[in-house]
Amino acid sequence: MAARPAGGRRVTTLDVGRTIGPAAGQHGPRGLVAWLTTVDHKRIGILYCWTAFAFFCVGGFMASLMRAELAEPELQLLSTQAYNELFTMHGTVMMFLFAVPMGTGFANYLIPLHIGAPDMAFPRLNALSYWLFLGGGLVLLSGFLTSRGAADFGWTGYTPLSDAVRSPGPGGDLWATGLALTGIASTMSAINFVTTVTSLRAPGMTMFRLPIFVWTMLGTSVLVLLAFPVITANLAMLFLERNYGLHFFDPAFGGSPLLWQHLFWFFGHPEVYIVVLPFFGVVTEVLPVFARTRLFGYKAFVISTMAIAAYSISTWAHHMFTTGAVDLPFFTATTLIIAVPTGVKIFSWLATLWGGRLRLRTPMLFCLGFLVVFLIGGLTGPMLAAPMFDQHVHDTYFVVAHMHYVLLGSAMFAMFGGVYFWWPKMMGWRLGERAGLWHFWLTFVGFNLTFFPQHVLGMRGMPRRFADYPEGVGYDTAHLLSSIGAAVLVVSVLVFLGNVVASWRRREPAGDDPWEGSTLEWATTSPPPPHNFDWLPPVRSERPVYDWRRGQESSEP
Repeated sequence: MAARPAGGRRVTTLDVGRTIGPAAGQHGPRGLVAWLTTVDHKRIGILYCWTAFAFFCVGGFMASLMRAELAEPELQLLSTQAYNELFTMHGTVMMFLFAVPMGTGFANYLIPLHIGAPDMAFPRLNALSYWLFLGGGLVLLSGFLTSRGAADFGWTGYTPLSDAVRSPGPGGDLWATGLALTGIASTMSAINFVTTVTSLRAPGMTMFRLPIFVWTMLGTSVLVLLAFPVITANLAMLFLERNYGLHFFDPAFGGSPLLWQHLFWFFGHPEVYIVVLPFFGVVTEVLPVFARTRLFGYKAFVISTMAIAAYSISTWAHHMFTTGAVDLPFFTATTLIIAVPTGVKIFSWLATLWGGRLRLRTPMLFCLGFLVVFLIGGLTGPMLAAPMFDQHVHDTYFVVAHMHYVLLGSAMFAMFGGVYFWWPKMMGWRLGERAGLWHFWLTFVGFNLTFFPQHVLGMRGMPRRFADYPEGVGYDTAHLLSSIGAAVLVVSVLVFLGNVVASWRRREPAGDDPWEGSTLEWATTSPPPPHNFDWLPPVRSERPVYDWRRGQESSEP
């Protein structure tokens, strides 16, 4: 595709020089130094993805230790203190250091390619955001190196559990500082994404011709700009209270512990969609390509994305039903209403599949797995929106299962679907298909075996955040199955890493457009040059490369 510029728009030196300069990539450092000093959005995107995947493995290792402890009653492997530290840091790592940065990594790599731009609007700010993210993650994990250990008050940081009296030592301070740094990094990225999409689109790339992934990242970026300053301010208040005697959350001095919950969940529920919206976009780019059709209801999908972003701001207090301090009917209504635009997306995905001719390659299988696990998690969401049911299962394993189906399942399956889909574009060579199939089925079986039994645990009253449970009360079998499933998930990740190594040794060339894609990244070489494009096909719809390919085929004798 990249070698056939006839009829397309050539990208001039002026276009390239808008952000990265016409000589980008021709001179300068090479090797490791080039990666450490890069401002190229593609390299920064790859750095984000690999770093987020490394944190995914760290968080998964913590989860494996906890599941090994919970496989049988009584304490065998961990002390209660060690379990509390692992629980806190596992949740923090997976929410803040894996899910959100992985979406940011895909966005860094793809947004300029999707809109026909040579780079991000602010390349140096983009590089700074990565290093702040990495630094914040290392600060978070450094709590394990202190004498008192890492933060141990839960990943939500509820006060007064997180104050200096109940959680002394530097672990809590490092937790707050690290999260603040990652929040600043996310805010910088969001500013960059919004500016890039609104100001650097190629000629003909109107807003309603943007790829769906770009739309989902635009909605995500708006949510980040609204929500992350709130959690950053909350963390600053916690740090000041822990270290300088201020009393924002201490009722003995006129503060309120509910203030922390309100501010945390005002961030925390939009955070759910900050996590999943980018992966909605990933799945929506993959499904039509392997269904060999166009997305059903493009405009409805876009509008539903913006509706989710808008409604998500109004649903935060459904996490606080049991406090008795919120308006239950209002937040029940807003929580149920947000299921409507989500249902529009599911209908669009299913209609796309129904009208297509499916190719069940590895990227497609992971995206189909995403649909299954997200649907299961989505069905339990309206259940938790009902106050009476929520009060029954609040702080039980039912909530753990729901959260992991909606967040971890969505992020993990869509992540691997996106990795297998765009790997040839990023690297120029393919990942193995047979190993990919093994990877998918191990992931699908392991995930459901891990988390589906936790619904049963929750309905039977098993509280979360506990390192032990009594024998013979109905918890044993479900915990054992969940721990076996976690071990299968570990094996699936090892299979993926083995696939990467084996495929790297073979380095089978992928070509510029191995999947017959539809969006602009498939119009350039694999991997793309530093300036992204030497030419661009005319942009007349949301599928410019498909339109170009069809025009070429119709012109052939």
